[in-house]
Amino acid sequence: MLEFDFDWLYRQIVDNSHDAIIFADRQGIVRLWNLGAEEMFGFTAIEALGQSLDLIVPEKNRRPHWEGYRKVMAGGVTGYAQKLLAVPAIRKDGTRISIEFSIVLVRSRDGKVVGSAAIMRDVTERRKKELALK
Repeated sequence: MLEFDFDWLYRQIVDNSHDAIIFADRQGIVRLWNLGAEEMFGFTAIEALGQSLDLIVPEKNRRPHWEGYRKVMAGGVTGYAQKLLAVPAIRKDGTRISIEFSIVLVRSRDGKVVGSAAIMRDVTERRKKELALK
């Protein structure tokens, strides 16, 4: 069996995924922004790191987003670990897109929630087709 450096392996998977993978701390500050996030949202990692998730949350959706985010951070439970959440998002150029994502709550070694990771996919084209069929 091959020996792997699992830190390297995890980094390769996360960094090079074409799905957006974003980690935000308890305050909703972006701490990880992969290649897929750059492609999806148009912000480079340098532009996104250290910024609030408001970077990609449409203004009219911010209040409910933050209410839900704070509730999850406080309670340590999300309903979107195994099912997808579908929401609008915005790109750097202001374009509105439709995304689906699941959440991974990230915990410290002692079990406290330190933030959340979202694994996202742009479903704008599929959503447009679904709406056209209705």
